[in-house]
Amino acid sequence: MLFGHGDDFYHLQHEVKINFSSNVWHGANLEKLTEHLYTQLDKLTRYPDPDASGLKRLLARRFEIKEENVIVTNGSVTAFYLLAQAWRGSKSTIFVPSFSEYEDACRLHEHEITYFSNSEDLEGLVLKGQDFCWIGNPNNPDGKLFLRSELLKLIAANRHTLFIIDQAYAAFSTEDMLKPSDLKTNKNLILVNSISKAYNIPGLRMGYIVASHTVTKEVNKYLIPWSVNVLAIEASKYILIHPAQFTLPIRKWQRETAELIYRLNKLEGLEVLPTATTFFLVRLKKGTAAALKKYLLEHQGILIRDASNFHGLDESYFRLSTQTNTENQLLTDAIKEWLATI
Repeated sequence: MLFGHGDDFYHLQHEVKINFSSNVWHGANLEKLTEHLYTQLDKLTRYPDPDASGLKRLLARRFEIKEENVIVTNGSVTAFYLLAQAWRGSKSTIFVPSFSEYEDACRLHEHEITYFSNSEDLEGLVLKGQDFCWIGNPNNPDGKLFLRSELLKLIAANRHTLFIIDQAYAAFSTEDMLKPSDLKTNKNLILVNSISKAYNIPGLRMGYIVASHTVTKEVNKYLIPWSVNVLAIEASKYILIHPAQFTLPIRKWQRETAELIYRLNKLEGLEVLPTATTFFLVRLKKGTAAALKKYLLEHQGILIRDASNFHGLDESYFRLSTQTNTENQLLTDAIKEWLATI
């Protein structure tokens, strides 16, 4: 397990007033969801649905697929560990830099791991002999996005490889993503998604796998009964039934992201890397991300994500997730102050 994920305030000695470290939609209105969950508290006295079958039916209905093609998991991270476990000892190649839990899951279950860089062209990717290819799309931490057409071409050209595509941040882009219907012509496609990021409920740990029955049948052998708690199930059902209450204003958020990037790029001493989402990497030209994180937290109560422990990145990188315009300006001013001290 890698310590140092975003939103690591549990280990901090200072109050976090503004959190730029966690890639979730900060503006979600949870009032009605909270009221609904209050009415469901009596269900805490009973065991939850062993495999979240009620939620599974709702997801299958939404995506117009069979229930056998869906597995509900305790967050998307659990999905990665289940997939790695089901094919223990396989050969996996991982897109880097990327979410550390792909690699951690593979290492735990003794996969032989290779890597390919986000600077590589997908058309030139050699996957001969690889059982799995792990790709975040949009990718964490850099916000890189592969086009749907690019991925479908890669998947079609490598039928011997199972593609695990993590789409936890799909809502954070306006681009067309892979769809559950793509399973009909791509049996080697596995989609992993989250019901946390776009609704600002990461504490409830809700994720799911969409894959062919051949894949889900194998993964289900390792699924622990009652692994998803009753409130997480009820929250997810409520969100699926009331989508209009949870509309994410993605274009507005993207405009705010572009404005934040513009402000940061005016500062000497750092470089903002290109992104297709509302979060992005920044590379310091002097100083370290750890030192900047310490300064921002102690002086302003601002938390950023030190990205130095992502595979392929060093101590100069940190990640930001755009907040409100006012908070974004406070961050920019604070970074400017820190840069002037080093």
